[in-house]
Amino acid sequence: MTATPSRNVQRYLPAQRFVHWMGATGFILLLATGSILLWSPLASLATGGTSRLLHRIGAILYALWPILYAILNPAGLRETVKDSLTFTRDDFAWFKHVVRYFFGDARNLPPQGRVNPGQKLHHLGIGVVSFLIAGSGLVLWLGTGRLGAANLALAATVHDLSMLALTVLLVGHLYFTFVYGALDGMLKGHVTEAYAAMEHPKWLATLPESAFITDPHKPASLAAANADPPTSKPDVAIEPFAEAHPSADQAAPNSLGDGDSAFNDLGNKPSQ
Repeated sequence: MTATPSRNVQRYLPAQRFVHWMGATGFILLLATGSILLWSPLASLATGGTSRLLHRIGAILYALWPILYAILNPAGLRETVKDSLTFTRDDFAWFKHVVRYFFGDARNLPPQGRVNPGQKLHHLGIGVVSFLIAGSGLVLWLGTGRLGAANLALAATVHDLSMLALTVLLVGHLYFTFVYGALDGMLKGHVTEAYAAMEHPKWLATLPESAFITDPHKPASLAAANADPPTSKPDVAIEPFAEAHPSADQAAPNSLGDGDSAFNDLGNKPSQ
């Protein structure tokens, strides 16, 4: 498909963007109020219990956003998990170019679907550290006075290191968002066709014409965005991963469904 710079492509619906920003808000509250406890110049802000209350509000928001997403769009969540665990030969070839991709050069990369390999690793990392943060946070929240000092110290160490890892992952997420100009996807719900052709050509090739927006102030209808993609020849599976290597000019579609950063690719065809 030839990209038309003047057109946009529907990528996220309002509900998808809502749960994304819900998680982002929770993370910011957790990071800000946690920093008060760890950084002595800010320790005075911890008096009065306000920072503890805000920390727990942040924890609830961060814990609830994936649950809410599962309620609003369970099929999309399943597809995101599937996409993030499915690595193709094109994905492995993509990793050979990761250095120049890091510095903003995405030209002539192996074609990718809705989620590229870097985003897949990002999703997996977010999932692992979020689980550690939630588990250790519950221990600290509910275990004070019940567990010994050694166990609480261990839980605090796991909690702090996991939060540091999450911060690094989300700083990287922001970096690539701005390097490749993808912020409009989560602000407005659509990206340019040129961006989609550069980053996700396999995904772009599966979209019906009705998913394209000629007037960015008039988003594609939900019915059009949810239309089934054109049928195409399925990939041949390779074990233990899925999909064989398609040719560049006949790129087969990747798995469809949810999508970008635990935070950036929450959906292929918007389905909420």
